[in-house]
Parts: sequence; structure tokens; C-alpha cells
Amino acid sequence: MKMLWLSAVILAAPLVGCKAPDDDEKLSQELNVNSRYTVENVHISGEKLKLRISDPLRTDIDHMVGQKLDDSKIKRLAERIQTELSAVRVDVKITRGAEPDHVVVNFEVAPTKQQDFDMNVTKFLYNSKEGWTGDGMVSTHIHGNTFIFGLTSDGDTAVERFAGIRARYERPNVGTGRLKLSFEFDGYHEQWNRSTLLDSDPLDIYRARQVFTPEATVVILPSLEWSFGVSFARLQVPVAGASTTSKTESSNAVVNTLRYHQRWGSERDPQDQDLQAAYDLSSGTGFLESDSVFTRHLATARYAFRQGHNHLEIGFLAGHINGSAPLYERFVLGNSETLRGWNKFDLDPVGGTHMIHGSIDYRYRIFQIFYDTGAIWDRPQDREQKQSVGVGVKGFKKECFQLAVAFPLRAGHADPIFYAGMNF
Repeated sequence: MKMLWLSAVILAAPLVGCKAPDDDEKLSQELNVNSRYTVENVHISGEKLKLRISDPLRTDIDHMVGQKLDDSKIKRLAERIQTELSAVRVDVKITRGAEPDHVVVNFEVAPTKQQDFDMNVTKFLYNSKEGWTGDGMVSTHIHGNTFIFGLTSDGDTAVERFAGIRARYERPNVGTGRLKLSFEFDGYHEQWNRSTLLDSDPLDIYRARQVFTPEATVVILPSLEWSFGVSFARLQVPVAGASTTSKTESSNAVVNTLRYHQRWGSERDPQDQDLQAAYDLSSGTGFLESDSVFTRHLATARYAFRQGHNHLEIGFLAGHINGSAPLYERFVLGNSETLRGWNKFDLDPVGGTHMIHGSIDYRYRIFQIFYDTGAIWDRPQDREQKQSVGVGVKGFKKECFQLAVAFPLRAGHADPIFYAGMNF
């Protein structure tokens, strides 16, 4: 217990610089930007001024004139300008207009003489039951193309621990800003928990997997997009009775994802709301010469509300699998995002074909409490609702360290699980 508190004190140190802007900082801004202001004009300035942006983006920019100022729309437009012009960054400056309660929005494109090169730690987590998980990537933008390379060792999200590389190519503008293309290759080696090995069919265990996924994304509306493509997976499966010999099996599937994202208000407003939802459909089929034939449905939703220093998040997950899916496609509860406080191998060591989960997180400044409930099962008679609660410390910025301790709600002795890291 003493070591637990010592770790908490050490890891909490980075939170010192992760506080929210105080009221004096907000009041010192030249202009208090909120929805009562009307956009008088929009300008794009900088080194890339003479380059032609796409017609849909130009139309969306022109439509801002005469509308009420919406910070979330401005941020999305700045991101689209940055993507289309391959700029290092796009700064937004808002100045007073000629008319009362009117403003001028300036998108300032930063110089691009230096190569755009980013390094990010997308996930860094310590779980007192499962150990460390880390995920990082580097990306570069060249002539409108994005190249991403990543390394990962993940013992949190799937039944197995997988470690390896990811390589991804993205073209965010294919003739129009409403169509994107991407190609991703993943190569992983697997490590299995003893509980999984004992409960699973030996033919379901694989030593390595490589996945290639070409995908297209269509922007239907500013808040709605649809991605579709094909996933080709090769699994290295040991031959029965042989410790070193293996064979290759395939799991090829058509993949679809429909995403919705809408935000009301902004960080500058007294309150703001954010809604994200997605529906994923994957179908492994013999038409693609897949050894695994299955259909996988997954629905996710998350609503976030902020009022001053109070933050509330409500999350929901539901999934269903028909057929025989490989283990990495099966659902998992009992990790850093679902049923926190439970060990995933105690709930279902091989993953489930049915899953439902809900969570409520409340945070005041940096102090957080949360509640999770859910169930995972294969047969209806195995369905059993589980619950957990926890407390933690969470910074205002995504890259800040987070600390949490969660307790499973069950009869008898319950061992808590300690989490530390960022972006989980």
C-alpha cells in the first residue's frame, strides 16, 4: 500500500502544469468570443495563399459569413485547411469587424519551409494486473500525403498481448475534400495468458498476425462520415502436435464504419457539449477466401458535458458476433476503459461474442469518480451483470498523466486495480 501511494505521488507531479486556464487568462484575451458575434468576413493569409483549395472547403468557408460565430466549426475548418495545404499549422485570429458585434476570422497558414514531422505517444498505461502498455507513432506530411509509422505493445485492449509495428498511408483529398483514402499494414507477435490457453481451442491460438486494410472515407456531412474497405489478415497458427511448425490461415472481411461527431459550444464558452457515435460492421466471408466466416456488429456512443469546472461523460458500448471470428475480433471487458477494476481474464479469458457496457465519469477540476456496468457472454445463460467504481486524478489536457484506482463490486474480498499513464 505504501508503494501504491508513493507511485501516486511521483506520477502526479506532471499534473502541476496541466491545470485549466484561469479566469484572468481568459479575461486578458483581446476579444471575448462567443455566439453573440456575427462573422463579417473570412480571410486566408500566409505562404499558401495562392494555392487553390477544394471547392467544398471554399464553399464552407464562404458560408461562415453572416452566421453566428461557432468555435467548433472554425476549428474543423482550420484542420481541413491544414490538411489540404499540407501546412505545418493553421492559426486562427479573430478581430473586431467594422460593424458592432461583428468579427473577422483570419486563418493564418504557417510557413512550410521545414518538413512537417510529428512524434506522439498515443497511449502509455500501467495496469497493476496486466503490466505496461505503450503505443507511439511518428508522422510526416509530403505534398498532401501523410505517412505514419508506429510501434506498439498492447496488453490492454484485446484478449492477447500483441506487439509490433503499424505503417499507414493517407491521402486526405482525392479530387475533392469529401473523399479520403488510406492503406494500413499491421504486423504483430502474440503472447497469451495461461487462462486463455486453458479455456480456448488450441486451433484458435496464433503466434503472429499481419493485417492489410485499404479503406476509403466519404464525408457525407461535416458531422457524418462513412468509411468502407477490406481487411486482409494472415494468421500464423501452430500445427497440432508440433511445437515449431506452423501454417497460415486467413481472416478476410469487408469493413464499414459510420461515424457521427457534433459539438455545441467551445472551450471559451461557460459550457459546451460533445457527442460522438459510431457503428462498425465487419463481415468475414468465403467470397474473400476467408477461413473465418463471421459478422461482427459494434455500436459505440459517448456524450460529454462541461459546465464551468464540472465535467460529465456518459459512454455506451454494445456488440454482437455471429459465426466463428478470430480471437482478436472478440469483445473484451475489464480493461482501462471498460469495467475498470475487473480483470478481463476473470470475466472471459477468451473474449465474448456478446457485450454491453455503460459508464459514467464525473470530474471536478482534476478530481474524478466513475462507475461502470456491463456484461460479456457467449450463451444467454452465461450473461451476468458486473459493476465497478473508482476514483482518480485526471489532467485537463489529454497528454497529462492520469491516476486511478478502481474496485470491482462483488461479494467477498475485492482487490483494486491501479492505473497510471496517459491517453487511456
